[in-house]
Amino acid sequence: MNTTTSPRIAVVGAGIVGTSIALALRKRGADVVLIDRDEPGHGCSFGNSGAVSPASVAPLAMPGVLASVPGMLLDGESPLHLPLRYLPHALPWLMRFVASARPSAVDAAGKKLHEHHAGALEAHEAMTRELGVPELFLRRGHLHLYPDASALSKDAGGWRMREAYGFQVERLDRAGIEALEPNVSARYRVGMYLADHATILNPFRYVQAMAQAFAARGGRIERGQVNALAHEGGSWRLRAEGAADGLECDHVVVAAGAWSRELLGPLGVHLALETQRGYHLQFLGARDLVSRTVVLADKKVFVTPMEEGLRVGGTVEIGGLHAPPDARRAAVLGRIARETFTGLDGVPTRTWMGHRPCMPDSVPVVGAAAGHHGLWLATGHGHLGLTDSLNTAQRIASALLGEPAPASPQAHALAGA
Repeated sequence: MNTTTSPRIAVVGAGIVGTSIALALRKRGADVVLIDRDEPGHGCSFGNSGAVSPASVAPLAMPGVLASVPGMLLDGESPLHLPLRYLPHALPWLMRFVASARPSAVDAAGKKLHEHHAGALEAHEAMTRELGVPELFLRRGHLHLYPDASALSKDAGGWRMREAYGFQVERLDRAGIEALEPNVSARYRVGMYLADHATILNPFRYVQAMAQAFAARGGRIERGQVNALAHEGGSWRLRAEGAADGLECDHVVVAAGAWSRELLGPLGVHLALETQRGYHLQFLGARDLVSRTVVLADKKVFVTPMEEGLRVGGTVEIGGLHAPPDARRAAVLGRIARETFTGLDGVPTRTWMGHRPCMPDSVPVVGAAAGHHGLWLATGHGHLGLTDSLNTAQRIASALLGEPAPASPQAHALAGA
């Protein structure tokens, strides 16, 4: 084991979470290598909707979710879809998911999620400034839209949780919606506005800027597929396809997203982790149709004014890591967008599918792996990896190096600067 003051650390996974961790550790003087099969920011971080959403304290599994299971299995256009072919594999996770919808479990998950999100807005705003990309941070709120009060009532539990944690929510009528977003179709008559929320306008460029800052501080970035981890002679050794093969280190941080379960299983670390495949359809233009993150709540669709155009993302497909993307899922997003906004006909598009790493209760796994000295976990963030990335980085860096966590949210982004 290395006994110097600069421990050797490998961070496996260069999405928003892993790259944030690598940067936080390097700021503190650690000897860090960041490893991924792709360049930083590819994978799930590339295609997300950019939402910084600290009010997202309601887990995906809410009371009454059991009633939605038949639709998940039978309706290919359902916002939450589980193909029948994948049901046998997903059944253990699905049973935990349904159990997580018990009121007591929902309350416990909400408390943990609130703790994970605390200070996220301030941390990301400070980080974009530090990285020299302040234009990526849009603090203009999130607008959730419903066709009518009946549709809103189906989400009443989640809104009660937000308000219980002190988030200010403004209910809007049609005139209020038009005042904020005049291009939304008349179908949406009720809005719920979270004014103090934010959007990252290009998540990929954000992660790339972090990776560049990490490298500028002397951090190393390696390309390679890590296939196995082994603890030998007091050190960790990585088995990989690429330059990182045989790398030895004192600590390993697994931030490999939906692939974390496969990597950790042989070590006896068994996570109830499942991939929730998310899709987006990017219109290469028309970004000015909205001026902030707009959530079509009845469709579970996020519409975001990204740098490269209008991004329409969402849906959850529990279909495993290896099946090809289902083009119908992206097509549904395109149809919903065109029904909601005029001016999209003829605008060129591209599609994307990525793997969100999700726990049954929506609470990420962050911290030391019990019984495995030097092994750290940072996975399972689901839809909230961007929101929670900087706070996760501070938790891991502080615990791994035996330091107290920064005292203020702003300090999270700038610790060690």
